[in-house]
Amino acid sequence: MANKIEIISSSLVPMATNANPISKLDPTAWDLFYLLLQPIQKGILFHKPESQELRIYLINHLKNSLSRTLDFFPPLAGRFSTVKNDDNTTSYFIDCNNAGVEFTHAVSGDVSISDILEPKYIPEIVPSLFPLNGVRNYEGVSKPLLGVQITELVDGLFIACTMNHAVADGTSFWHFFNSWSEISRGLAKISKPPVFERWFPDNVPKDNPLIPLPPLELNRLQNIVPPPLLERVFHFSKESVAKLKSRANSEAGTAKISSLQALSAHLWRSVTRCRYGKSTDNLCGQEVHLVLIVGTRARIPLADAYFGNAVYLDKIAATAAEIRQNGLGYCGLKINGLVNQQTSEAAIKFVEDWMKNPIIWGIGGLRFIISSSPRHNVYGNDFGWGKPITVRSGKSQKFDGKMTVFPGAIAGGIDVEVCLARETLRALEGDAEFMEAVTV
Repeated sequence: MANKIEIISSSLVPMATNANPISKLDPTAWDLFYLLLQPIQKGILFHKPESQELRIYLINHLKNSLSRTLDFFPPLAGRFSTVKNDDNTTSYFIDCNNAGVEFTHAVSGDVSISDILEPKYIPEIVPSLFPLNGVRNYEGVSKPLLGVQITELVDGLFIACTMNHAVADGTSFWHFFNSWSEISRGLAKISKPPVFERWFPDNVPKDNPLIPLPPLELNRLQNIVPPPLLERVFHFSKESVAKLKSRANSEAGTAKISSLQALSAHLWRSVTRCRYGKSTDNLCGQEVHLVLIVGTRARIPLADAYFGNAVYLDKIAATAAEIRQNGLGYCGLKINGLVNQQTSEAAIKFVEDWMKNPIIWGIGGLRFIISSSPRHNVYGNDFGWGKPITVRSGKSQKFDGKMTVFPGAIAGGIDVEVCLARETLRALEGDAEFMEAVTV
């Protein structure tokens, strides 16, 4: 099988009306934190529409509905702009200039739905289903802040979005995706208009909230060479997750460990066990970190429809021997403690501390992070001919230890897209304790 993707056309799609309610958007510390990283890449797989009429006009329909959706999300049709300050710092803002979103129409005449779903490991064709591969967020001064690629398969359709991560987090990404699907299936207005009012600490002047940044250390990006990686999606049914939660709480003698915390503990323990071996003799004092994405919408609080980044990172550590010896309840309780530390005061302090010493994050050094959320509305994205079959992410932000969490196609289940070094992932597949919780 050739697995070739042919690009039929690529163009810039502007807002439909250009009745722009905002001319610029000031990035927050949460936004600027991601400038050196790559964009968010997520896409959903559909069966082809049964309607022959819709098939004929499908690409134009999706392009036109995208344009109308941008009327509600003008920053995505803009570009980053910079201000050079006298002290050799640079400030960034989003110029809502309607420069347009990249829209790509692609076709693969030899790739079917089964070619995406059936292989044990995510096939190499998947990254080519996404636009703007290899772009970094800081390049948004000249590159589109959003790219869309519609790829026609033999019997399916893959709709992929690449969104600048210094403009939006996962919640805002799916907010846009959900809104586009609403416009596509005929709604005149979206159900949840985005809120663009920015949040800054009290010590930031409201009339000039631009944050000065030191020169970006672009040389940090040149030395990151990941080991050979494999990716696989593991499914955990509602019943399986419930068993993990029950076991974690029973072992810890508590009832406060949540379902996601228990599953996260299961992943943390299992990957650690497979990386460092099952014998505690080999573990010594090796410290193992777990990094979580912490949301701030409810913590600040912000509007539920706040559009932008409203997340930061925090982590916990334990030695590999402690993780191995103490069980699921121990890890679940540590994760629960980390989550409980994330108060409104902690979220505000993160921003205040960062603004005093703005360090732009690179992914180097991370060994285990759990990102995304099973609460995102993935399977509600009906563009007019039915719900998605599955979801996949692109190759951006992938490294040894990246765990991407999605809701399962069946309500209550959770899918985890696991990205690991080859030998670790294969060891994970042979780990009886880990696989016992996986639903085939």
